[in-house]
Amino acid sequence: MGEVQTLFETGAATHVGLVRRRNEDCYLTRPEAGIWVVADGMGGHEDGDFASHAVIDALKSVEAPTSASELLTVCENRIFDANARLKEIGRQRGGVIIGTTVAVLLASDGYFACVWSGDSRIYMVRQGNITQVSRDHTEVQDLLTSGVITPEEAGTWAGSNAITRAIGVVDLPELEMSSGPVAAGDVFVMCTDGLTRHVEDNEILRCVSADKPQQACDHLIRLTLERGAVDNVTVIVVQYSLERGLPDLDASVPESP
Repeated sequence: MGEVQTLFETGAATHVGLVRRRNEDCYLTRPEAGIWVVADGMGGHEDGDFASHAVIDALKSVEAPTSASELLTVCENRIFDANARLKEIGRQRGGVIIGTTVAVLLASDGYFACVWSGDSRIYMVRQGNITQVSRDHTEVQDLLTSGVITPEEAGTWAGSNAITRAIGVVDLPELEMSSGPVAAGDVFVMCTDGLTRHVEDNEILRCVSADKPQQACDHLIRLTLERGAVDNVTVIVVQYSLERGLPDLDASVPESP
């Protein structure tokens, strides 16, 4: 692509919810560097808030890249560094688990990449449709994928929030990635599971289609609070546009993993 003036309009909001005493979610928005992150410290383990902040801190200093591949490589290396730090601190504390999910949106050179570990999600809204770009790393998602249970059963499955991947749990964390071209008008929604426990995908779509990014975030937080907010909740909404040189709006949407 030639030189194009890119504009990302970003909204973000987080709330401790109505049950938890401490907010173990953390987020980062750096549109100037093409990076947005949500992290959800693992509830029930020691120092979930420390873990989520450790990942965010590792990514705060990522500079604007010279290429999309450079941005992806730097991001992955910083996540691995945070993982090693959390593992070492856990060992020093007698082998405790200090873990967190992470979901990262990267944008550079007219392309996006989503990198994640855990059940924090990234959605894309394009031409009136919402697609979950990320795939939940949970026991219930594995059962769904293998056909052991149905989508209807998944909603009430015991242990449905047990995650199978996270940062800070194993020596070499498993990251999954999806990528593709961005098109004018694309909207990305990033969230912790505190949102998706209470709000359906079609409701997320309506909110981001009707409002600007910050208003959409605020609306989604209010909706979660109205429905009980049993967990911390964090939402980032990123809308993409171009000053000129609009890409083809028929650019393919990545398939749901």
